[in-house]
Formats: sequence, structure tokens, C-alpha cells
Amino acid sequence: MPFVVFSITDKPATYKGIVLDKQSNQPIPQVSIVSSDHVQVTKTNEQGKFTIQVNPANSKKNQLTISCVGYKSVSLILTDDKRELEIKLIPQIQDLTEVTVKKQKYHNKNNPAVDLINKVIANKNKNKKEALDFYENEKYEKVQFALNDITPDFKKKKIFKHFQFVFDNIDTLKNNGKKILPVYLKEEISKYYYQRSPRKVKEIVTAHKAVSLAGFDNKGIEDNIKYLYQDINIYDNNISFLSTQFLSPIAGTAPAFYRYYIMDTIQTGQDKCVRMYFGSRNKEDMLFQGYLYVMLDGSYAIKRVELSVSKDINLNWINDVKVIQEFEKTENNNWMLSSDQISITFGLTKKSRGLFGQKVVSYNNYQFKPLGQENMFKGQAIQVLDSAKRRDNEYWDLHRQLKLSNSEAGTYTTMDSVQKVPAFRRAVNLATVVLFGYEDLGKYEIGPVSTFYMYNPVEGVRFRFGGRTTDKFSKKINIENYLAYGFMDQRFKYYLGGSLSFTDKGLLDFPVKSLKMSYQNETQLPGQQMQFLMEDNFLLSIKRGVNDKLFYNKTFKIEHLNEFESHFSYTLGYKFTNQAPGGSLRFNYTDYLAQGNDVSSLNISEFYLNLRYAPHESFYQGKTFRIPFYSKYPIFELRYNVGSKAWKNDYNYQTLRFSIRKRFLLSFLGYSDVVWEAGKIFGKVPYPLLNIPQANQTYSYQIESYNMMNFLEFVTDQYTSLLIDHSFNGFFFNKIPIMKHLNWREMLTCKVLYGDLTKTNDPKNNDDLLRLPVEPDGTPITYTMGRTPYIEGSIGIGNIFKFFRVDLVKRFTYLNNPNVSEYGIRMRFRFDF
Repeated sequence: MPFVVFSITDKPATYKGIVLDKQSNQPIPQVSIVSSDHVQVTKTNEQGKFTIQVNPANSKKNQLTISCVGYKSVSLILTDDKRELEIKLIPQIQDLTEVTVKKQKYHNKNNPAVDLINKVIANKNKNKKEALDFYENEKYEKVQFALNDITPDFKKKKIFKHFQFVFDNIDTLKNNGKKILPVYLKEEISKYYYQRSPRKVKEIVTAHKAVSLAGFDNKGIEDNIKYLYQDINIYDNNISFLSTQFLSPIAGTAPAFYRYYIMDTIQTGQDKCVRMYFGSRNKEDMLFQGYLYVMLDGSYAIKRVELSVSKDINLNWINDVKVIQEFEKTENNNWMLSSDQISITFGLTKKSRGLFGQKVVSYNNYQFKPLGQENMFKGQAIQVLDSAKRRDNEYWDLHRQLKLSNSEAGTYTTMDSVQKVPAFRRAVNLATVVLFGYEDLGKYEIGPVSTFYMYNPVEGVRFRFGGRTTDKFSKKINIENYLAYGFMDQRFKYYLGGSLSFTDKGLLDFPVKSLKMSYQNETQLPGQQMQFLMEDNFLLSIKRGVNDKLFYNKTFKIEHLNEFESHFSYTLGYKFTNQAPGGSLRFNYTDYLAQGNDVSSLNISEFYLNLRYAPHESFYQGKTFRIPFYSKYPIFELRYNVGSKAWKNDYNYQTLRFSIRKRFLLSFLGYSDVVWEAGKIFGKVPYPLLNIPQANQTYSYQIESYNMMNFLEFVTDQYTSLLIDHSFNGFFFNKIPIMKHLNWREMLTCKVLYGDLTKTNDPKNNDDLLRLPVEPDGTPITYTMGRTPYIEGSIGIGNIFKFFRVDLVKRFTYLNNPNVSEYGIRMRFRFDF
């Protein structure tokens, strides 16, 4: 094998070649070509030819390893003056006394590949990094998104008339040679610290740099990217990936679900390892496929892993996935992760051009001594230094572990130039209206557009117009207002509110510390929590059954929100509401149906405290809302309200509500979203102040509402509820030959509410409490619960056309109540991977 001196260049070098059988001189297809840093990997085509790009600055020995089953592996030193290679492999001679070829069913028993993987499983607790007492390392992370497969015809499209300059920044993928156009780049340099007992982790971000997109929540974009590209630990039993969970090929139960085949033995320097292929027994299950490189030094550690997913599994918007992780032996003889590369090609269809996204992480400078600083782990697990976003180019050039290509380096300036083009700003403005519902006018934005029109039987046709100030007006002060009018009740409704930030960041930038004051004259459906549902959204105007009961509320509110880096927050506030009945609602003490009202309105004066803890929560921050990304961590919330005649409340009472939300990931069986809640009212209150379960009389499926319950059908002063919403992610449909092509997903939901109305708050026992609503003929409308809980369940099909979920909902109890149905069909818009 020849060795020559290598001359280093700054630009990636492209090498082309052909691999031949030395005896027959015939080309060999599917030969693996791997660079010495294992960042560039390719295979020969049917003619034995290959193309690979190698960045000398990133390579340690600047060589290629050429390997194929049945041939001896070859390592080849690269030179700058020889870019055309001809490589001849020598067949691996094996002494075989007899060869019998027959088709056999795959078995784990007496399978050397399974025996080897069982040794990997038996030793993984000592090989995983979490088994170490201490370690620290330096980390460099690069995330890139690019338009994929840029062709000459694509560049001529009319939409790029004003953006031809961006094509000067085209790059080439190393694995397939396709042209890509980078549109986003984020880099981060950090130091990571780990302690096993007690378990503590800390990541200090020392440098951060990213493309900033005007008009979008850039922090939310970065959080979304982190959610998509979660760190993969091959030693975990279950691996969260692309918003779902995959069983690791070295999990304890993996041999029951994966097939394993030993391909060959590879010698690289002093290291000898087995290359093993693995794939799912059922190709439709949410499982990986790929290669494991297992060390034969007695440790049975993983040296390298290559992961991909079958095209038959039920994933949306994903055309291709490739994960490559490389481990290196450190000074303490542990195999630690040295490089991590996740590449995903996104597309509307399997054949569409789509978007190429790649996360590349490099780890080095591992140390295994005690940290020696007791306060090292105080504060947030991830700490971003104030200077991280102010690093100059000299700092980045010195500390980057991986050199940027010319195209990658040009992404920052190219995207900055794009955002200055008027056509791009117009497109962003249109996207803002479509995605967020706001039209940006500079210092003021109009919206949300979905609230401009609605209809209900009490207000009739209703128009609303309003908006809010933007960051161009002030980052610390926000003013929001609207004016609405109902043509049937002939009443104006309005809102005026202002917020003040106590931080130097924007009012919505986490962690928020703000003071908000508002006055609102508005309607409210009984039991509807307006922070969860926007009733004046025109999509919710169509309702089933009777919908003629509402409150007219005049509310003054002032509250202080304080969020902490630990994702604990508290809201302390005061609210005064003058509440009057509307539609067919009455406030009467003796005869509910009597003309007029014994009480024209109620005065509700409350102080409240809301505590919320959402560990490790990440979310996308919209214009007026947050969309959380689900994780394995629960969310706790406790709310306490107190009303007293001492501050002009008509009643003395206290309310307490507690809830826990959690997503349970069940590997290839899908996931379950579970919500448990309980509440109690202490004191005597009329029915408008009781707990009114959140019913849903629209035809949309609402996850945390009771979809077969009527408005104001039940009242309680103490209750507990449980919601379980499970998605099987196509586990069953994927195994049915015709249906698996539809990519539908099975949904199963159960909702249980058990509540009670004590004698203290039952109007039957108290003449000084308002009567519960009844029909004109005296038939009760509002009921109390006995020993029987309210139960409803649904069977649904999700991922219809990748966007819709349709449920058949069944109500199991209280079927004799008036105006109720046992079955119903509900639909929901839902976006999932």
C-alpha cells in the first residue's frame, strides 16, 4: 500500500475513483468509502465509481478506508496532486469445506450476531458516559438548513427574479453531489460538565451565532430546531427523535424487535471491530436500521453507529434521515462521543425538492477529574454567557473545531442581504398574516384576522377590529386594543390593555417579567376559559344544540408575571368583574323563569396566585401565544383565588385548583398525553362562580374539552378529572397492506370527570343562592353529579392528508339529560411529524 506526503489546502478536495476486483479487474459496487475523520462517507455505484469530498483541515491522517464484504480492507493516504484514484481490492480467502445454501427463517438462537449484541447490551452500563464519576469536554455545534437539489431550471424560476445573487452561495452535498442553497446557519461553542453522584449537568455557552430572520421569533426557531435535532444517545433504551420515540438497537429488549447480521471485521490502526447490520423485524415499526461498529477489545463498546429509518414507517415530511456518530478512546480507556452528525431531508412529498437540514457536533478535550467548584452547577443547566453573542470573527476562527465551507461562511451575509430586498419583506409580511393573523403596519399591527367576524345566537353577526403595538413602538411597553359590535344585542364590546416589561428584552422573550393592566367589556360562555379558547374566532361560530347563554363581563385586571430560568413562574394578580346574565340566563333566587332578574349583576373581586413549573420546557413564541414542545417532563400548575366582601366581593370564598400534564413516550407503540386535575371551592357561592366544566358545542375536536357535553350542563364545587389521549403512530394501520400507504394514525381518547356539589352550594338547600338554569317548561338544564362520573371516549384517525384528525366520540353516562347525543363526529386540524 503506497504512502505519500499530503499537502494541506484550505478548501475541501474532491476525489473521484473506481474500485476493482484485483483478480478479475471487474468493478465492485456498494463498497464503503470512509474518510479518516468519518465525517465523509460514500459508496461505489453499480460501475464501482465514487466521488468524495475531504476537508484536509478537519482530517487527522487524511486517508480513506475502503472496505467491502468478501474483500480485504484498504487504507489509502490522499495526496493533493492525485485526485483520480484506482483502487484494487484483494478477495478475502476463506477455507470452506462445504457450503449449503438454503432459505431459513431468522432466529435469535445460535445466531452469532445476536450473541454479540447481547454482550454489547450486558456491557453498556459501564460503557455509557453516564457511568463516569466526572467528565468535562468542549463542544462545537453547527446547524444548517438549505434548499435541496438546486438545478439550473430551479434558479430560473420567476420567484427568484430579485434574488439571483443568492445562487453565488451554492454548496454541494458530499454524499450525493446534489447542489444545495444554505438559508439558515447556527453555530454554538460551549463547555459541558457532568457529575454522576449526585447527578448534575451544566453547559456553558461561550459563543453563539445564528442567522436572524426579521418578523419571526428567532429564539422560538432555535428551540424548534433543538426539538427536532435532540441529542441521540445510542446507549439509552429509547431514543427521542423527530417528535416520536425509537427503540435503540442496543436496548435490553432490542433483540425481540431487531434483526442483526455480522458483515465483516475492520482493522483501523490498533482497533479491531465488527461491523454489524441491524434492521427491524417489521419494517413498518418505528425502529432504526443501519450499522453498528462493535469493539473486540473486551469492552464491547460502540466505536461508530450509522442510523437511518425505513421509508415504510409512518413519518410525515421526512424524505431521508442519516445519523452518524463516532466514538474515540480517551486517556481513561473509555469510548467517548467525538462527532455526531444528523442529516434530514424534509419534503411535502417523497419526490419533492424540499429542505435539507443538518446538525454537526464535534466534542474534544475530554477531562475526567473532579470539577473542584462547588457552585459550578448552580442556576440553569444551560447558561449562555452575556458575551456569547458578541464574539468576533477572530474568536470563531480560533475556537471552531470544524472549519466552515465558503458557502456556509457566506450564509450570514447572504441572508442579511436577502432580508433587505423589498420583495422578501413583502413575502414575510404575507406569511405573518397567514401564520399569526397580524398585518404589520410598522409601530402597530392589526389582528388577529380570525376574530374579525363571528356569529352566535345572542350577539348575532359580530364584527371586531383591533390590534397591538410592535417592537418598533417599544420593546418594553405594549398596548393592545379592539372594538367589537353585535348586531343582534346591539352592544359594543371593547378591550384596552397595556403591558410593561421589567427586563431589557421584549415583553414575550423568556423569561418574562412584566406588569399588565387591562379593562375589558366582553361576553363569555359559561365554563369557557378564554385563555385556552378564542370564542370570537370565526371557525368556532358554528355550534350544535342550544347556544343562547352567556355572561356580559366588565373586567378590570392587573397582574404581575415573573418567570425564572428554571421554568418556574408565578402570576400574582387582582381582578374585579361585574358579571350580568345574557341570552336566556337568569339571576333569580326563587323562580329561575321569572321575568327580569332578582340580581342584575354580580360583583366578583378576587386576588389570585398562579404557580407553574415546567422543567426543561421549550416552546415557540407566537404573537400572542406559546406553542410548547412536548417532552418527557411533566408540567405542574397550582392556582389559588380568594374573594372577600372586605374588598367589595359579593361573597366570601377560596378556590384551589391543581393540575399535572405529561406526555408518556411508549416507543413504537406511540405516546399518551395525560392530564390530571383536581379542584375545590371553600365557601358559599352562586352557580356562576362554581366550577363549570369546559364543554364543547362546536364540531371541532378539542383535546381538553368535553366534546359531547353541553355548555353549563354540570356544576361542581369539588372535582377531579383525568384525560388520556393516545396516538399509536400508525402501529396497526401500517401492517394492513392497503391502508399503510395512507399513513393514517390511530387515536384513542378517554375523559373522566368526577365531581360533587356539597349542600353548602346546592340551591335546593339555600334560598340565598341563585337557582340553577332550567328550560322554559321547567326541565333542568344544569345538573349536579352524584356517584356516577361523566365519561366520554373517542376512536379517531389522525394524519389524514397529513393535517387532519377525525374522531367518533361516544358519551357513556348521563344520556338522559336533555339535548344530548350519544355519538358525534368531530374534526381537528393537527400538524405532526
